[in-house]
Formats: sequence, C-alpha cells, structure tokens
Amino acid sequence: MPQYIAAIDQGTTSSRCMIFDHGGRVVCSAQQEHRQIFPRAGWVEHDATEIWRSTREVVATALAKRDLTAHDIAAVGITNQRETTVVWDRTTGEPVYNAIVWQDTRTDQLCEELAGDHGPDRYRQTTGLPLSTYFSGPKLRWILDNVDGVRDRAEAGDLCFGTMDSWILWNLTGGVHATDVTNASRTMLMDLRTLDWDESICADMRIPMSMLPRIRSSSEQYGTSRARGSLAGVPVAGILGDQQAATFGQACLSPGEAKNTYGTGNFLLLNTGTTPVHSEHGLLTTLCYRIGDAAPVYALEGSVAVTGSLVQWLRDNLGIIDSATEVELLASAVPDNGGTYFVPAFSGLFAPRWRPDARGAIVGLTRFVNKGHLARAALEATAFQSREVIEAAQADSGVALTSLKVDGGMVLNETLMQFQADILDVPVIRPVVNETTALGAAYAAGLAVGYWRSEDDIRANWEVGKTWTPNMPAEQRDRLYREWNRAVERTYDWVE
Repeated sequence: MPQYIAAIDQGTTSSRCMIFDHGGRVVCSAQQEHRQIFPRAGWVEHDATEIWRSTREVVATALAKRDLTAHDIAAVGITNQRETTVVWDRTTGEPVYNAIVWQDTRTDQLCEELAGDHGPDRYRQTTGLPLSTYFSGPKLRWILDNVDGVRDRAEAGDLCFGTMDSWILWNLTGGVHATDVTNASRTMLMDLRTLDWDESICADMRIPMSMLPRIRSSSEQYGTSRARGSLAGVPVAGILGDQQAATFGQACLSPGEAKNTYGTGNFLLLNTGTTPVHSEHGLLTTLCYRIGDAAPVYALEGSVAVTGSLVQWLRDNLGIIDSATEVELLASAVPDNGGTYFVPAFSGLFAPRWRPDARGAIVGLTRFVNKGHLARAALEATAFQSREVIEAAQADSGVALTSLKVDGGMVLNETLMQFQADILDVPVIRPVVNETTALGAAYAAGLAVGYWRSEDDIRANWEVGKTWTPNMPAEQRDRLYREWNRAVERTYDWVE
C-alpha cells in the first residue's frame, strides 16, 4: 500500500523533489540548482535539458534518502515556475532554444506593437492580464520569429510549446502534452471563462494552435511515469503553477483567504471564489485552481518580480555576502536603513504599478551608509513591495487584511518577517510546513487518487508555526512608506 505522495517543484533557481506523508509533513527531499543564463541585458534563460536532467536526479536522491521505491508513492504532483517558455521537437524531444524565463524583458517592443491603439489592456477582459513581457505568449512569438526554421516547423505541426510543467510532464510520461488551468492562465492565450485557448489572440500573436498543450484541471490523472524513471508506473496526478500551489498548500480555499510567497519574486494571491474579479488597482486576474470536474476557483494576484533574487544579486553580482543566509546578519547589524531605499526594478516594475520603463535604483545614499544598510534596504524592499500589492488587493476585494499567511524561503528571515508585520500593521503567520509550494502540488495529486478525501483534510493539516506581531509606531510606519514611494518614483522613465 503506497504511503506517500511525491512533488516535483521546478523553480526559477533550482529543482527539487519532496516526499510528504498523510499529515502533510515532509518525509525527505532533495534539491539542485541550475544555471541562470544572461545572454545580454534584460535577457534571462534556462537550459531546459539541464533542468530535466536535474529533476530526474533530485527525484532519485529524495527516494534514496529513505530507501523508498516507486511502490511507496501513491502519486506525483508537479509545480513550476510559471510563464517560463519552452519549445521542443515533438519527435525527438529536443528544445529548439533555451527556455525564456518569466523575468526576461526582450519582448517589450513586441508587447507595445501588440497593444497598438488598444493599449496594454487589449486582452485583459479575456485573459485577466495586461500586455507585459512577463507572460508566455509574447515569449513564444519571439522564439517563432527569431530562431531559424522554427516557424516553419511549428506550422508543420512538428513542435510543442509549454511552460515548465508541460516540459516536465512530457518527459516524465514519455509524451503526454498537457498543462493545467493555472499555468494556461499565465500565457495570455487562454480565455478565463471558457478555460480554452483563444483562437483570436493566438491569431494576433501568430501562434499555431497545434503547438499548444491540452488544458486540464489541476487535480486529475494525466498519465503515468514511464518505466525507466525512479517513479516508474506512478500516476502523475496534480499540476499547479508555483504560486497557486502555495495558495493551495496554505489552505486558502475560501473566498477572502490570501497568502504571500517570498521566493525569487513575491506573489500575493487572494482567493475570490468561482467568479473572476477584474482588478481596478493593477492586480492580475488568474485561475487559483480547479479540482477535477468541480467549478474553477479564481484569484487576484499581485506579482513582484525581484525579492529573493535581490539577495542573490547582492551575493553573486556585488559580492557583499557569501551566502543568502548572511544577509540577515548584515542587516541586523544596523538599527535601520540609514535613509537608504533600494528599488529593484531590474525587469521594470510589476504589480501594481506595471512600469516596464523603470529600472533599479538605490536612493538616499550618504557617506554614512555601509553594506549593512544596503542589506537592510534590500530586505525592506521586499516588505514595501508586498504592502503595495496587499493594499491593491484590499481595494479590489473590499476585504480588510487581518493577518497574512506567508511561505517560501525568505520567511526564515526573522528581520524581514518582523519588518513585514510592522509595515503592514497586521500579524504575519508562518505555517509549520513552510514549503507550501511543493505541498500544494502534493495535495492536488493526492486528491486525484483518493490519498486525501477532500479539501477538509488540507484544512485540518494546516498548523501555525510562528507569528510576528507589529510593534512599530504609526508615525514611523507612515514615514518609511512615504519615503519608499518617493524612491520608487525616481525609477520611472529610465528606458525610453
């Protein structure tokens, strides 16, 4: 009798496999980083073949840690970095080009051309999304237009497109070409209400529909893992984009419940129920999840491009820290930011401002400022940007935030979490199982095969791990946020 559920979490900087028990606790895991490829300013790519290889390795390693085999696993779920775009040959399985990552901005001119006289909201009523370099459709169009021979091969029906979930699923099952509604909703090619690809948008973007994967629910059996893998014969039964997976893993299953994930970027999702809510304050309307044949559940999302990756930038580009964990030690060595604000608009500004013309800036520098102040300003930037999207969500939904559920790698940073509670003036709550992205994918897969009976089991598994309560004076909170907004405005109009 299988005892566990496996989750493959294919993220922006690494891939990992986590094994969960019925209580939603981690049994074992393995993780492996992959290369970040920067061909030129604003371009970000991954080697999809490298990612598939590392995915196989982390699955095998995780199982080996507890001497488990495929017979111990009831199902496997997949969660993934969203919007990252892969095109591969339908026969050979070879990618035609590197994966273009969600952070990549090379499609900025294409997005302007597509907007034309309609403006960036041309497809928002249908897709819930503004025209932006963030989403997959324009990235796919770029590959079709700029990689030799690809358009002809695509129009002949020889190529597959997918986000990273589709790429992992195709390789894992030996050829199932599918995606789930959450990932499809991030392409700018899917109609939010019909949950089908929109033919007119595909025509506008000159994308052959034969390339597109079949859209399926987030929790159903898509196929089985092929015989030569470590999960041979195990049903692949859950797919959720990473932020939707974290929302599901956090048990935000009722309208008005929200979570904020602190990873490479930050992503707030607010469950709005079975009716899509169109934002008036710069948020995205997106699919939250769909379980089997049940009605789809929607969400409002605030996407912040650069948070955890800013810490990585301090490490890799500036060299002021040797590891990500050092940033808290450095930041806690000073009592405040020294008047310095760090606006990490490396890929422009995402929600709620949507300013592709912005670029990163550090403002307020004086001779007094040292690397501790820079580290603290980097952490505070994450909290300030989160407040922006939370205020937008409250304005759209009319629901006042009384607490914030958090997850992701950065929530182990005590200094950041306390500052987040202070700048929001509400408690910040971390669950016992912090890695809710992988857990959400496991839940989706487990529900599909009856390992968990219903969403009530998910609610019952969720437990508070730690709570941070605000203790900052209101005057200080208001001053810091006011100065942050002044700093952000300095980054506008940098790209002409």
